[in-house]
Amino acid sequence: MNQVKIIDTTPDNIHSYGMCGYKNLKNEGYQRKIDWLKQHYKKGMKYKILFSEDDRAIGGIEYLPGEFAWRPVEAKGFMFIHCIYIMPRKFKAKGYGLDLVNECINEAKGQNLNGVAVVTRKGSFMQGNEIFIKTGFEIVDKAEPDFELLIKKFNKNTPDPKFKEFPENLLKKYSKGLYIITSDQCPYAIKSVTDITKIVEEKYKIKTNIIELQNYKEAQDTPCAFGCFCIILDGKIIADHPISSRRFCNIMEKRLNL
Repeated sequence: MNQVKIIDTTPDNIHSYGMCGYKNLKNEGYQRKIDWLKQHYKKGMKYKILFSEDDRAIGGIEYLPGEFAWRPVEAKGFMFIHCIYIMPRKFKAKGYGLDLVNECINEAKGQNLNGVAVVTRKGSFMQGNEIFIKTGFEIVDKAEPDFELLIKKFNKNTPDPKFKEFPENLLKKYSKGLYIITSDQCPYAIKSVTDITKIVEEKYKIKTNIIELQNYKEAQDTPCAFGCFCIILDGKIIADHPISSRRFCNIMEKRLNL
């Protein structure tokens, strides 16, 4: 029988598993994600792998104390979930996602934190809110275009986390040219940056500015609720998560009326 278990990764064993659908351990995005994780275990980062004996890494959850979240949120005192996923369809709707969420909830209780927080969305690159609603989370804040901040509080008198508020002129410093804000928190980011940069140079002749986030403080100050990736053209956000070069071209052609 194919047994599935949850494995708590460490800097010593993280190289033994794939993640986020990557099974080729030589993939650049995978390697960069591993290096990023190793830098953050010391801040209380947890990366738990859902492991199948037959299919190996089929899912996972990443979380850390809210003050170190790589999202533009104010969630100090809460455990914050960066991401949760189950990749193969045959393993979905089996209750494994709830098991992963409960791992985080139990750990937050064990550390005497105020609760657990997470950002969800209806679009791509993030988990929807359904699994969290089932586990007793509630929506406490929203951000454009479709991001939601959910929490599960252990003490009803604890103030709610919230999305950070930014000045209206925040995007002014990105008013000329193309900016890609990126980080290795998402293993898909490097491919998106590489592919889009090539297209921009060859097809659009637009200056590209790559901004690599160096720490959680910079991520919390980004103008996109996704936090660790954003594309801005002439002061307008045109993508709030990693996208393909084809999707980028579609966006550019609409904006440039090509």
